Amino acid sequence: MSFNSQHLDTFARDGCAVVENFLSISEVHDLRERIHELLAEFEPTEHPTVTFPTSPNSQVISDQYFFDSSIKASYFLEQHAVHEGKLTVDPSKAVNKIGHGIHIVEPLFKELTHSDRVKHIARMLGFQDPRVLQSMVICKQPGIGGAVPMHQDSTFLFTDPPSACGFWIALEDCTLDNGCLHFVPGSHRTNPITRRMVRSSTGTAETEFIDIEPVFSLYPLTGELEHKEKQDTRSVQVKAGSLVLIHGQVLHMSSHNHSPKSRWIYTFHIVEGLHGYDQRNWLQMPNNAPLTTL
Repeated sequence: MSFNSQHLDTFARDGCAVVENFLSISEVHDLRERIHELLAEFEPTEHPTVTFPTSPNSQVISDQYFFDSSIKASYFLEQHAVHEGKLTVDPSKAVNKIGHGIHIVEPLFKELTHSDRVKHIARMLGFQDPRVLQSMVICKQPGIGGAVPMHQDSTFLFTDPPSACGFWIALEDCTLDNGCLHFVPGSHRTNPITRRMVRSSTGTAETEFIDIEPVFSLYPLTGELEHKEKQDTRSVQVKAGSLVLIHGQVLHMSSHNHSPKSRWIYTFHIVEGLHGYDQRNWLQMPNNAPLTTL
């Protein structure tokens, strides 16, 4: 199914829109086959045992491996898969995600990311010079797949003004049991970006959060600040092949995967190239190269 005006209206209203059958069955199959290969290629002795923090109090990153992943297929492990520096599960079941340059180094994912259907969505959203960044496969492993706390993507991928938009593509059915997305409908119109995760000012391989003046995104225009006494979450249960489009300002999260089934997805983000993407953002291209053009 193609992204249409009804999807756009839903996205503008809720900050999140689902496009069913965005990928064909054969496309899902091919991407999953490549992920199986990537997981089989993971050799723990050749990679540091870097876990990806998912708890609300541990989102500050301190590792050069993380910073160097912008153009690579780097492996990050589930926190519950590592104990005292050693894996507690089979290596293929330990990987939380592979990123953050999948759209650069993996041909199948590159082709999808730069496809006409993705460019069509960017145009409908109003992007003039869309740039791609932070692409990753997220595995959400059976039983140990960690919860991701409520957050806004523009906190981590900041432009001035904010413009981040996430493309979240299900490669397996995503349910309440295996940790589907949840979001707060309309929160992109009520919750401005008030802080950023940036590279540490000390020059070390660390990140920190800094407070900023509240600012709203321009994609789409949000108008006047709306006030709501209560904001309820809504689950996003989707079939494999579905696209979930996520506004960079909308509040969203996913729960722990307590089920015996994994929850594989491919995700990437776009930002407006005409807006300022400064050197304090955690994700930087090597040698001050520009972000990838969509």
